[in-house]
Amino acid sequence: MRVTRKAAALGAATAVLAGGLLVAPAVAAPVAACTGEQLSATGAERTDSARVRFTVVNEGPACTLRGFPTVALSGQGSPDRNAPLRVVPRGEARTVQLPEGGRASTVLTFTPVLGEADGYCASGADPTVAPSLVVGVAGMGFQVAPSDGGQFALCGNTVRATAFR
Repeated sequence: MRVTRKAAALGAATAVLAGGLLVAPAVAAPVAACTGEQLSATGAERTDSARVRFTVVNEGPACTLRGFPTVALSGQGSPDRNAPLRVVPRGEARTVQLPEGGRASTVLTFTPVLGEADGYCASGADPTVAPSLVVGVAGMGFQVAPSDGGQFALCGNTVRATAFR
């Protein structure tokens, strides 16, 4: 009992400032999840023939981003013609803190089209080609084209995606 009173007295004494005010320890307010409205996309930077890096920039107050994007091939002028791709997560999702102006990226990897010109798929399926992707992040779809001016070409309907970092 005596130790408890001493510990309580010591804690109270350390919380007293000049003038008799008690100050509670500072607790950081939780940072809200990012919304699509506060993010902008910088595009899809091709890193090799089967991979692109998609990056978002936070243009609002600090926020957090977690998880994996959704991905669809663009509908070539008509949103009802978008072709959703099945996203296969790569790695573990962690919460990313984005200060104002902060960036987070994911790498999208497609099953490559083989050969020259029209190309072919090892599976025997026909390749799919689209001028842009719709990448879903924080409830917003960002339509992006490859940074090199080309098109997205893939075999199948899946894309592997790393978690945002």
